[in-house]
Amino acid sequence: MFIGEYRHTIDEKNRLIIPSVFRQVFEKEKESCVITKGLDKSIFLYPFSEWQELGNRLKNLSTNRSDVRAFLRIFFSGAHFVKPDTQGRITIPQTLKDFAGIKDKVAIIGAFNKVEIWDEKVWDNYYQQKKEIYEEITEKIMDLGI
Repeated sequence: MFIGEYRHTIDEKNRLIIPSVFRQVFEKEKESCVITKGLDKSIFLYPFSEWQELGNRLKNLSTNRSDVRAFLRIFFSGAHFVKPDTQGRITIPQTLKDFAGIKDKVAIIGAFNKVEIWDEKVWDNYYQQKKEIYEEITEKIMDLGI
């Protein structure tokens, strides 16, 4: 499980140090991770086992619907295998960096089964907006029976 918020800088080669607490989860995988387009101008980073589980759920979607086809094409076309190097860095593909509007400073967010990578300013703006309605959102989520 991924939790917490961390701040880092991307170097000139688009390498990002993954926080050590997150690296421990990825190291257990002994495989590549998958990085892809996320939501709200973020990038998602999945351990390979979570990526496979997501793929198994998505393959049950009907590709007879154009919105499903569009989602699958965009989501999977943006996906790349990455593996942390010996210093715990991954290289973020330029296309994903551009997608998320990432300049150099990022917020790395634990999001339960995945890690989210945000441009620092985009994350700060998002957080400020959503914290104002956090209680309202929480009540709705808790009403789902969690």
